[in-house]
Amino acid sequence: MYQFIISGCSGHMGAVVEDICKADSEINVVAGFDVVQVPKSYPIFVSPSNYTGEVDAVIDFSSPKALDGLLAFCVERKVPVVLATTGYSDEQLAQIDEASKLIPIFRSGNMSLGINVLIDLVKRAAAVLGESCDIEIVEQHHKRKVDAPSGTALMIADAANSALDYDAEYNYGRHDRRAPRPKNEIGISSVRGGTIVGVHEVIFAGRDEIIEIKHTAMSREIFANGAVRAAKFLTGKTPGMYNMEQLVAE
Repeated sequence: MYQFIISGCSGHMGAVVEDICKADSEINVVAGFDVVQVPKSYPIFVSPSNYTGEVDAVIDFSSPKALDGLLAFCVERKVPVVLATTGYSDEQLAQIDEASKLIPIFRSGNMSLGINVLIDLVKRAAAVLGESCDIEIVEQHHKRKVDAPSGTALMIADAANSALDYDAEYNYGRHDRRAPRPKNEIGISSVRGGTIVGVHEVIFAGRDEIIEIKHTAMSREIFANGAVRAAKFLTGKTPGMYNMEQLVAE
């Protein structure tokens, strides 16, 4: 039986993770971490350090603001953690890298298997089309999402960039630029509105032809499912940084 903690348990994604865990006979949710206290079948702790029970892994869908306390708890207790939160600063990413030397950490800007297939396709397309096409990424999310561009859009941009023969410049908006589009640019546009779960479209625009690769998330369950799979995968692993590519391979 896996003993999991849900960090951000009172949020929208935390509730979806909880439902998936409850439907899995191999998982027991022993606690939650959140500043918002709502009725649950398990205790909720505002400060992770206050939990002293058993735990095999933590699944985090909270906020970058919660990182310090979460990492301190996991490092002290030697607990693996799945970081599904996005919007970390460069300083926080460095902090996560340091913690991965002491505990297993699974981090991904998107926990969907389909998105990770898209990323692989984008990398292959960029290797072939990068010289002849301009690359644009358009991401859409619900109006409550606070970070832009999405972590997934940046993952896609990084994948395309890694396959190019040049070092691309990321452009997050052209309202302040009055000049033709430079060749070494990857454009990233963000849309926020309504209840859009997540749409990511990659456009390779060439001379007289356009190639588009698109992923549409129909529910949050695909991300929660991926995070729960990652938590199971991480249990028993040695310290280090893990990702969706490794999970899929195993």
